[in-house]
Amino acid sequence: MPTPMIDFDALSQTMKSRTVLCIGDLMLDEFVYGEVSRISPEAPAPVIAAQRSEHHIGGAGNVARNVAALGASCIFVGLVGSDEAATRLKAALTDEVGIESILVCDPTRPTTRKVRFVSEHFSTHMLRVDWEQAAPASAEVEQKLIDAILPQLDRADIVLLSDYAKGVLTARVIRNVIDAARKLGKRVIVDPKSLNFAIYRGATLLTPNRKEFSEATRSRADTDQSIVAAAQDVMQLADCEAILVTQSERGMTLVQRSGEAVHIPAHPVKVRDVSGAGDTVAAVLATSLAADADWETALRMANAAAAVAVGKQGTASVSAAELRRKILPHAYLAAEEKIVLEADALDAQLGEWRKQGLRVGFTNGCFDILHPGHVKVLTAARAACDRLIVGLNSDASVRRLKGEGRPVQDERARAEVLAALEAVDLVAIFDEDTPIRLITQIRPSVLVKGGDYTREQVVGHEVVEAAGGTVMLVDILQGFSTTTLVDRARGGGK
Repeated sequence: MPTPMIDFDALSQTMKSRTVLCIGDLMLDEFVYGEVSRISPEAPAPVIAAQRSEHHIGGAGNVARNVAALGASCIFVGLVGSDEAATRLKAALTDEVGIESILVCDPTRPTTRKVRFVSEHFSTHMLRVDWEQAAPASAEVEQKLIDAILPQLDRADIVLLSDYAKGVLTARVIRNVIDAARKLGKRVIVDPKSLNFAIYRGATLLTPNRKEFSEATRSRADTDQSIVAAAQDVMQLADCEAILVTQSERGMTLVQRSGEAVHIPAHPVKVRDVSGAGDTVAAVLATSLAADADWETALRMANAAAAVAVGKQGTASVSAAELRRKILPHAYLAAEEKIVLEADALDAQLGEWRKQGLRVGFTNGCFDILHPGHVKVLTAARAACDRLIVGLNSDASVRRLKGEGRPVQDERARAEVLAALEAVDLVAIFDEDTPIRLITQIRPSVLVKGGDYTREQVVGHEVVEAAGGTVMLVDILQGFSTTTLVDRARGGGK
């Protein structure tokens, strides 16, 4: 069965109007990067020469960051102590666009803090040191959390519980939130930590990893079939609509209460760091479902986001643009990314190519209806250089040159057709009658036109030759003309 195409742009636009209420264990993630230089004489362990350090919003806070990175709004409720880590987290959350944080303070406990020592060269975690109190919140703090959460439910399109078993999501908090959400018709997504899935009873979706699922169900969970079988019992117990089991490099398996199951293989990627990948999966699932995506679309979105996240170093969030590049077919993106509309973007690309010592070529035209004559010129032009830029007349420019009724296709359509060609590396639209401004900006090494021109007739030949470039004329294919094709289509010729 073919993989359905995701209308990412429409889904992404809908995400921007959605709000996710995220509740869970907040923590400060710190990373100390350095080179492993030797083995310690005091103990047989590597010594890291520290070179730099970073700190990030971690745990459920990273889930909130991922929600906001997709363009949605996030209301985040968490728990902190009264210490330096709390101060840093509050400041960091305040700086995050799209996150409204509501933090309950418990001065009797430390803010959860994790420090990881990482080999810079090998991207290997050598050691992690934790400061935490992994115990349920007191009855008093528990009530403060409930009082902070329940008034926010009306504002949310979906609720996401990110359980790291650090004390926020006690059985009482979970019960109050799920029951209140169900009364309001709000779906609840849970990234569980407790192996007793019954405490999440009434949630819409549970997202355990394979190890958690195996331990909770006392099953091997080593095949898609065994996961499906064990999931049915769990869904009855937890009264949920679906279970998603994440399996790292083996992908993800979604099992619905109806018995329908979908397995998605993982994207082939170079894994740099798995920290926070589960946060990304939960955030993308919740945000996609809030934007009215179906189960399979939400699953494919989350799977692609996980591939982006594990390719990054540290606790990572995934932006809508990064997810778009991973989701959409390469050919679709290649065409889009080849079209430049701003002079600055063109200069930036030219700068990159020149740093690499690449020879840049240029040709231009209206390309209203692409035909074999055009393809011959473009192919010959690309053969004469390392990178080919095509200057494309805008709609207004074509109209002035060709008269009313032209162009047949608008400039965006013409640009996309050109950009889809392998011979074309960049398309730049110009509004003037001639491309002299573009040629002056680009200063190509080779300027190419069809052989129906003479060298002296080629616009910009003086600019190119003065800079040491050359003009190349390509023999045209006889019998191919856009004007003739248009006349035939309109019944004006044979």
